[in-house]
Amino acid sequence: MNLKSLKVLEFYKIREKLSERTESSLGKELASALIPAVSISEIEHLQKETAEALSLLMKRGTPPLYGIYAIASDVKRAELGGMLSPSALLKIGESLRVSRALKSYMRESREDKTDGYTIIDDLIDTLSAYKHIEESINNAIIGENEISDNASSTLRNIRRQIRSKNDGIREKLNSMISSSTYKKYLQDSIITMRDGRYVIPVKQENRSSVPGLVHDISSSGATAFVEPMAVVELNNELRELEIKEREEIERILRELSSVVGEEAEWIRGNELILSRIDFAFAKGKLALDMKATQPILNDKGLINIKKARHPLLTGKVVPIDVYLGGDFNTLIITGPNTGGKTVTLKTVGLLTLMGQSGLHIPADFNSQLA
Repeated sequence: MNLKSLKVLEFYKIREKLSERTESSLGKELASALIPAVSISEIEHLQKETAEALSLLMKRGTPPLYGIYAIASDVKRAELGGMLSPSALLKIGESLRVSRALKSYMRESREDKTDGYTIIDDLIDTLSAYKHIEESINNAIIGENEISDNASSTLRNIRRQIRSKNDGIREKLNSMISSSTYKKYLQDSIITMRDGRYVIPVKQENRSSVPGLVHDISSSGATAFVEPMAVVELNNELRELEIKEREEIERILRELSSVVGEEAEWIRGNELILSRIDFAFAKGKLALDMKATQPILNDKGLINIKKARHPLLTGKVVPIDVYLGGDFNTLIITGPNTGGKTVTLKTVGLLTLMGQSGLHIPADFNSQLA
């Protein structure tokens, strides 16, 4: 394929329009790398794929494609025994959800006795769905850096103890900052944190009047942040609980990563299939938005496009008919400046590129392209 022709005919703008209609970065990569094919059998396959996606969009609505991520490297890490982050596990869970939702979407189409979707059907049928893994991840992880209390009974119990210990420390310190004995020594009657431990702000000159450990000094030097001896042991117990919490979270993440690793080959295989499905439906969406039709292909040099519209023109576009290669194979286009000669040539060229790329063309039904 002549790359200069792609540039002159602004085929890259068609790719941009296609990319805008994808739901994932994976689909976007396929759209951005699209080039016309030269094998008529390959082109017919690509055209049928677009036709199936368009038909499904019109009959069943937009498929559940949001939530497709690049997960192959994370799944490989899990396969090798590595521990995945909550964020990586969430993306894997989302990709599994999309796979399962697409199977449901296609199953409902079959129940409607709708046929003729062999390409899309085969792609979706190849997807692997693991509802138990998806649910395990969603039950345990509620944010990119947040593990749910429901992840395990041990974690729930540890966090309950942490909340109780926090309340106990704050209650103890509140009684101190409210008492007449200590109030006069404080810079402010507040409780704050330093290095993960509860402290109170003591005037530097009264430092010796409040027994405890100094964790910080204010920039002015006027305030010492003191952990009173009365709460040192409670703070130690809180720190121990927080270490136990981290250890339990790590155990949960390792367990989930191990479950993903057991099905790594199939889950990783979903990525390529999902990107292809996203790309196929982007082609369908573009055809829908352009009011485009599937061209009839031939390898005999015959062009017969009916009421064709240049896909990059805006406003009121005057459609054109162009016939060439049947009764004659030479066509002379004449007319005044701004009469449409160049647009006509570019329309024929760009629609040919679109057709060979598996895209439907903005022209009437049964238009033919070589």
